[in-house]
This record gives sequence, C-alpha cells and structure tokens, in this order.
Amino acid sequence: MQAKNKTRGAAPSPLATARRIVVKVGSALLVDQETGRLNRAWLESLVEDLRRLRRRGQQVILVSSGAVALGRRHLKLPKGALALEQKQAAAAVGQIRLAHAYKELLEDEQITVAQVLLTLQDSEQRDRYLNARATLTTLLELGAIPVINENDTVATNEIRYGDNDRLAARVAQMASADCLVLLSDVDGLYTADPNRDPGAQLIPQVKRITPQIEAMAGTSASDVGTGGMATKIIAARIAVAAGCHLGIAHGHHKHPLKRLEGGARCTWFLPSANPATARKQWIAGTLKPAGAISVDAGALAALRKGRSLLPAGVTRATGRFERGDTVSVLDAQGLEIARGISAYSDQDATRIMGRHSTEIEGILGFRSRDEMIHRDDLVLLR
Repeated sequence: MQAKNKTRGAAPSPLATARRIVVKVGSALLVDQETGRLNRAWLESLVEDLRRLRRRGQQVILVSSGAVALGRRHLKLPKGALALEQKQAAAAVGQIRLAHAYKELLEDEQITVAQVLLTLQDSEQRDRYLNARATLTTLLELGAIPVINENDTVATNEIRYGDNDRLAARVAQMASADCLVLLSDVDGLYTADPNRDPGAQLIPQVKRITPQIEAMAGTSASDVGTGGMATKIIAARIAVAAGCHLGIAHGHHKHPLKRLEGGARCTWFLPSANPATARKQWIAGTLKPAGAISVDAGALAALRKGRSLLPAGVTRATGRFERGDTVSVLDAQGLEIARGISAYSDQDATRIMGRHSTEIEGILGFRSRDEMIHRDDLVLLR
C-alpha cells in the first residue's frame, strides 16, 4: 500500500495506459435519488470523458446500472425493496430509456452504441462465455461502445449476478481488459466504514487481497444500488486474477474519469504478476459454484504444492453437481481455498471420497480419471 495517489514522477494512471477499459456506472450516479429522473448533466460529462478515451485510441466498454431505478418511477412503484417481479417490470421499462440516452449522447459524436444484456449463465457456462466474449471483441473491433447490463427481465433470484460490480469484472475478464473502473458513491476502500469511524483511512493501493482486506468491506450507502464494498472486493479478485487493474472511485463529480486520471482519491487493486490462463481465469471467476468438496489437511498441503486433488483427500461433497461443473474446495473450517472443475458428480464423489484412485473402478463400475479435480482445472484462491 502507498500513502498517496499522485506524486511527482509517479507512474501514469492505469486508466491512461490501458488499451481496453471497462467502466461501471452505479445507479446512484445515473439517477437522482429524490426525483428518480436521469441525471443528464452528469451523464453528458461522462460521455465527454469516454469520447476523450476513444480519441486517443482506447477501446471502451460501459457497464451501466440504472434501469430499475429509472423504470420504477415511470411505473410509480414505491420506494424501498421491490419484489423480483416488480424489479423485472421496472427493468423492462427503464432499460429502453437508459439505452436511448446513451444512444442519443454518443451517436451525436458519430460513435456507434451497442446494447448487450447478459445473464449469469452467459459467464458461468463455458460455451456461452466464449460466445459472449466473441461478440464483445467483434463490437470493439468494429469501433462500437458496448453498453452492458444484466438481463433483469429474465433473471431469477437464484440465477443472477445481483449487482453490476461483479458483472463488470466478468465483462473485463471476457474482453481481456487492462483496466476496470467502478464509479460509485464511495471513493475507495477504507480501513473501516468512514460513515461510522471518523478515523478510517483510505487505502490508495492494494497489491494483494488478503483476509484483512476482505474484512474491511462494508455495505452499500445508497438505497438505489445493490452492490456494497463486499461485492467490489469480489469483483477485484476476479479482475486482478485476469491481469486487469481495478479502480474504485467516487463518481458524483462531473467528468469522473478525467478526475481519476488527474489523481483524484481512489483505490487501485493491482493485477497478479503472473495472470492465470484464460481457462483458469474463468474457473476463478465463477460466481455460483454448483457445489462444494471439503478436503483434509494433507490434501490442502498437496494443493498448495501445485498437485491435483485425489479422492483420498476428500472428506465431504455438498450440493448437487455433475461431472464438468465448477465446485468450491473447502478446508476443514469451511473456508473456500480453491475452485475447480470436478471430474465426478456429487453422488459419485461421495462414494469414492477417502478412497485410493485404484479403487474407483471397483466402486463405481467405471473409471473417469484418477483425480477428483486435476491441477490444470483447479485455481487456488488463498
């Protein structure tokens, strides 16, 4: 961690040097919390920032919240929590207004806008993930700015991102972005909740996401947004594993990207020195593993040495998963220490756990492979 954001001779901002940038805009920035109307003056200043990035040859993807917040006003829905079906109705009404605003402002500058609505399955299922990645890459190569949101009108509580911080991180991973900026109602990560602790200090730079960093996460200060600091930490973990810088910055001022590049207060999460392969990035970024496999101390030690997970080291299988699904790997205390693609279903895993690989065929009547999770299909998280 460093004490200052900007000093004489300091390295340029990741935002200035990135080839491909993802910008996430929170609902509290786009929509006036009192009137429920689009904050058009602020949006115009953001669009000017995006045009500036484009003029110097950078590619931009925009992940935008705000559809539900805009739609609820037009449908005269009450303030406070909404039922899922009310959120979906509000999203259906608000999304068309949001897309029109972006189209109107960006196309005035001859910039083509593309709307992309994603669901959780588009990033969790490998074939859909690859298809979505190809679409984003093609749009960028053709000079368009993709504007992305979760497809709230068809998502369910069980199968959804639930916030655009994690969606933005998955998009950055899909698009092989160099920089992700989360514009929100906070100016970064603090040592404690600054609303409750006046002595809380901003952390300008995070080189590694430790349990101490995770413990600093709080909740959303806005009643129109759904993502708090905890979701931003999850997003940061996904982004840095993909070799992408992630910045958390206050976006309420006009020209938020220009301010950030000029040294405004923020927190930058630095990417891993050796980014994982694309396949391992995808595994690590899975938001909803299908199940979990618990392991003993011996297996945990082997995993930390880069070895595969064998059935002998498995103590429990929970949840319902099939061969080829991504599962969490838990230690004896229930802490998630890795994720991987299971070579066996939950039922088969339960039957062969604690046994030697040579016994698999005799127990199941077939032998898929010796490992429960091969090391090539496994990513350590801590």
